[in-house]
Amino acid sequence: MLRDFVTHVLQPSRVITAVRRQQNMPLHDRIIPYLETAGLYHLARLNSQWFWVDESLLSAFIERWRPETHTFHMPFGECTITLQDVAYQLGLPIDGAPVSGCLTEFENLMEHGRPAWVWFRELFGELPPQSKVKQMTVCYTWFHERFRVLPADATDETVRVYARAYILMLLSSQLFADKNANRVHLRWLPYLASLDDLGRYSWGSAALAWWAEFVPRNDAGAQRLVSVRLALDRLRVHDFVWEPYSSADVATVIHPEILADEHRRLWTAVTSLIYFAAIEWHQVDRVLPQFGGVQHLPDGALNIDWLHAKDGRGGDRWFPTYYQEWHQLWENRHQSVIWVDRVLDPGPSADYLEWWCRVAHRFLSPDVAFQDPRPIVLTEEARHRGSSQAPPRVHVYDRPDNRRVDRRRRIGTRTTDLEWREFADRLEQDVPGAEAGDAVDYRVPRRRGRRPPAQPNRRGAPDGGPSE
Repeated sequence: MLRDFVTHVLQPSRVITAVRRQQNMPLHDRIIPYLETAGLYHLARLNSQWFWVDESLLSAFIERWRPETHTFHMPFGECTITLQDVAYQLGLPIDGAPVSGCLTEFENLMEHGRPAWVWFRELFGELPPQSKVKQMTVCYTWFHERFRVLPADATDETVRVYARAYILMLLSSQLFADKNANRVHLRWLPYLASLDDLGRYSWGSAALAWWAEFVPRNDAGAQRLVSVRLALDRLRVHDFVWEPYSSADVATVIHPEILADEHRRLWTAVTSLIYFAAIEWHQVDRVLPQFGGVQHLPDGALNIDWLHAKDGRGGDRWFPTYYQEWHQLWENRHQSVIWVDRVLDPGPSADYLEWWCRVAHRFLSPDVAFQDPRPIVLTEEARHRGSSQAPPRVHVYDRPDNRRVDRRRRIGTRTTDLEWREFADRLEQDVPGAEAGDAVDYRVPRRRGRRPPAQPNRRGAPDGGPSE
């Protein structure tokens, strides 16, 4: 979404390792029909290209991500990754059932569910060796070695087994890769058991929920990151391309299926995004210029800190029931679509720019890097856009994390000030040779904790892998 001069300067630095692994899994012609049925064929076709990650550019944007507004804070306003981006970039379906369920306890939480490793053997014909298993995950290398090449004389059932393996690798290595980046999780077994039903899910919304939840590590000390951070700080509103997909060149390479009305109309839905225990909020009412509109003074962003604190650990559960409210919001997604009044010159209004200068932390580089006070110049185009008004949307109550609210409430109060003064006094008494009035180091040494021993499972045995 940045202009070409930025992308030319910021060259990529590292290839995505997960895509490299997936490219070693050939896509056989007999597997393609299953991918088309699942709505994942266009994603699989991306394996014909190498993908690179510009870690510095990615880190610079991560610095600007604000989870409380679900947007990136730029010098001139807000932008974010939307369902439209997912559709154009990955060719994934948007409309459909949420990607949810449970993670491992299928026999206890699902109707007609089976024990995980029993189900695994039924779907793939065999079990991986113990050396390739860690709890409820299987190493990529086993799938790669076992299902890489489809036999020429494979039966239809064998083709289905290989299709399951390819889809499992595709979901785990490309669409929903985690920090391990070398294992596949058994959460996908119920989905693979019904290959013909995979096309009814909203893979696009699930992918966006996971992208927002999984934030890579940020190396803030790299010199290259400093340069990229400064480049973003120096961006002006006229340097930003709000509608990158309006180019005629894009129309020649997109997949027509993503422009179907049932998918396209959800691009401007202010609703929940669901991927098992990961719940995110599609806050597109704060980025209307990305859809050709004028950005108004936004309403307050939805606070879902309580949901951001959830990651699926602490016991498996049936997430459609545990997060029933948020699943219901997705079920009512068509009622949350906001209308965008398209204009010839999309962008923030004059009122919005004046407000943004007052309230936003617009720049991350030190002041010495700039030769001007960095004001936002209100152009004639911005003044002519008018003030605009927030489009009506479905009201949803905040879900704050009470622990964070309590900490924020106590910051700067008389109680906390007294606690810090007492803490400083104790430190001065403990520091040998400290004089009254000397500067005190308030840093608290980090405690080194030991990992708790492995807990036995419910049957009393150590948690292990598959067994006959």
